[in-house]
Amino acid sequence: MEKKIMAINLKKNTKENINVIKGLKLGVANAGIKSMNSSDLLVISIPENSSVAGVFTQNQFCAAPVIVAKEHLKKGNEIRALIVNSGCANAGMGKQGIDDTNSVCKSLAKHLGVEQKQILPFSTGLIMSKLPVEKINKAIPEALTNFSENNWLEAAESIMTTDTVPKIYSKKIKLKDQSVTITGICKGSGMIYPNMATMLAFIAVDISITKIMLNELIKEVCESTFNCISVDGDTSTNDSFILMGIPASRNLSLKKNSDDYTKVKSAISDVATLLAKSIVRDGEGATKFMTIHVNEALNQKEAKMVGMSIANSPLVKTAFFASDANLGRVLSAIGNSKVKDLNLNKINVYINEILFANAGAISTSYDERKIASEMKKDEIKLSISLGRGHTEATMWTTDLSHKYIEINSEYRT
Repeated sequence: MEKKIMAINLKKNTKENINVIKGLKLGVANAGIKSMNSSDLLVISIPENSSVAGVFTQNQFCAAPVIVAKEHLKKGNEIRALIVNSGCANAGMGKQGIDDTNSVCKSLAKHLGVEQKQILPFSTGLIMSKLPVEKINKAIPEALTNFSENNWLEAAESIMTTDTVPKIYSKKIKLKDQSVTITGICKGSGMIYPNMATMLAFIAVDISITKIMLNELIKEVCESTFNCISVDGDTSTNDSFILMGIPASRNLSLKKNSDDYTKVKSAISDVATLLAKSIVRDGEGATKFMTIHVNEALNQKEAKMVGMSIANSPLVKTAFFASDANLGRVLSAIGNSKVKDLNLNKINVYINEILFANAGAISTSYDERKIASEMKKDEIKLSISLGRGHTEATMWTTDLSHKYIEINSEYRT
């Protein structure tokens, strides 16, 4: 299957730009699930006394690994490892899928000398395809053999499916004259829509965080990052976002409602935002990266309802693919957002800061040539002022191209 040539303004990161998390080790292997030429199995070993939190897909047909991972987290186990396979989603397989997931967790637990319930499993790939348990279990020792704190790039590559670029980001901040590192990877390209997307994301921070605080933190971060992206409006069966607090060899822990908490939350959000945007930039068949900023809303919920109505409109997305200044489709999408009692006479809409709809009607300064010129750019920002409040929200999406249809119509061939 031919893929699009490259993501939109998204370059492959280098190992030199990635900061390690001391004590967190990653190992990859080729289990032969996708092909014999690329790694498709990832194991992440988590040191003792770490805290782990997760948020998962809202698709009711959630995959077996999601069910098992949620169960292991819910029981309050000290999570000691993650195991991730690409090439098979292990979704839509009923009891067989659960049994296969448990078999993989059991195998890894035995190798690491921990309990099965301390393993979190993840899968991505083709739905209604049996997990190749024997291949995975056979490849686990290979992944453990190449364990390294510096395998983040290899890890990002191993979880790719239709992705064209490994998605990874890292940054450092200072707390009390000490350096704190946040590093994360993700995968995703199609079936992208909250909550969350056909997406796996793993972020670690080298600071001690309680489980209760980490659970609050991950939900807050996810809401403004991974839950603000859409490529095609389809929510996957396997979406998972894991946040890990890894205690470093220093006496530094996070306390709620402190300046340090605010700094760490902001830094984690920065990493999550860039990872979320990278998914959109690498959207299947995408030729344009679109930012949708809704302001003057009554609350976050209605701002996101308006933004996502635009982001998920096939008519809007195809117009932008064609660079067709048929922007009445944007107004129609706003009207279809199911936000009650919108005052159309107060709504202004801009494209790359050019006003084209004023008070709910075409602007007197409207110039189709200028608008069409802006729509040809590969980075486009739509700004919508609702004129009814003081809340804002930002979402990210793509256009919808012939290539998207080609990729997904040929996915199994």
